[in-house]
Amino acid sequence: QVQLAERGGDSVQAGGSLRLSCVVSRDTDNLACMGWFRQAPGKEREAVATIVTATGGTWHANSVKGRFTISQDSGKSMLRLQMDNLQPEDSATYYCVARYGSCLLDPAFYNFWGQGTQVTVSS
Repeated sequence: QVQLAERGGDSVQAGGSLRLSCVVSRDTDNLACMGWFRQAPGKEREAVATIVTATGGTWHANSVKGRFTISQDSGKSMLRLQMDNLQPEDSATYYCVARYGSCLLDPAFYNFWGQGTQVTVSS
């Protein structure tokens, strides 16, 4: 089964940057979509960014567009999320996700999840 492991979460001040990484292993050949979701206390889980593995095409949520950038390595073994100009509203647990099908924004359709990494942004 596909395994995902995130790292890079930390506590930073507003305006700071973080880079999240996700190691992707086991049965990765047919993964069509990988991405990042986040969930803050009291809020629903939301899509942050996705990438089509075959083409590198990306999507970013309006709330992070221009500040966050999703990317992958050529071998699909590493997924990254560069987070710049972080704001307190970005504080959440961030999850690396993947699925064999096309990219969707509903978390229910992703069957592979990492354990999550905590990002805390103070003002």
